Amino acid sequence: MSDTDRGPLQRVLVLVPTYNERENVRRILARVRASVPEADVLVLDDNSPDGTGRVADELAAADPGVHVLHRAGKEGLGAAYLAGFAWALDHDYDAAVEMDADGSHQPEQLRALLVAAQDADVVIGSRWVRGGSVVNWPVHRKFLSVGANLYTRILLGMPVSDATAGYRVYRASTLRRLGLETVRSQGYCFQVDMTWRAIKQGLVVVEVPIEFVERAVGYSKMSQDIVRESLVRITGWGAAYRGAQLAGVARRLTGRPASTRWHRLKADR
Repeated sequence: MSDTDRGPLQRVLVLVPTYNERENVRRILARVRASVPEADVLVLDDNSPDGTGRVADELAAADPGVHVLHRAGKEGLGAAYLAGFAWALDHDYDAAVEMDADGSHQPEQLRALLVAAQDADVVIGSRWVRGGSVVNWPVHRKFLSVGANLYTRILLGMPVSDATAGYRVYRASTLRRLGLETVRSQGYCFQVDMTWRAIKQGLVVVEVPIEFVERAVGYSKMSQDIVRESLVRITGWGAAYRGAQLAGVARRLTGRPASTRWHRLKADR
């Protein structure tokens, strides 16, 4: 993507997936609208049993900048964001923002991500670059996140410190290039998948340091299934990537002797 395709973002849509976030959704939407009033919000509710969707509908009725997309049921973070990306593209937004409903992604920091997006295709709110931090996380969560990102960097060779981060800005032009119709990953693996696709496309991915705050209300959606999916998929991608590298090296090595013999024969003549 050329620099001329970037610049200020006129229409921004903040995507907020929800499942049983009734106690958080009102608070997070108020903070988004106060911090970046020019941005619209789309709540992606997976038919929350606690009535989150009804609360979101009330907020949308009172604020034209708030929208709600009701989904049939809980299908995972990746599916929710893919639906949000499609909605953003269908409604001609210039960028889509990923943001958790629990307040761990602070809306007050969104402005910095949007400024960085003027010169980038993807912006990641990063916990693990200089200036980034986490608040109220137990040691095992830090270990899991740092270890997962290190494993991803080694296996995929991506120059990204926080590929699993979920606070992001995607330009609409970027989303159109990532082959969203082929994305099957869910959970935190979805974030790695999207990052990997952008890197392979040669797009500009920028990390902006953020302070990540552990949720104060509700419970984390992290599960063993999410961890297992990430491990299996990332290992598969890494094996394919490193295997292709080795195959390329082998082709170059086996090709050199033949080439050398050919030039030697020509010289003898």
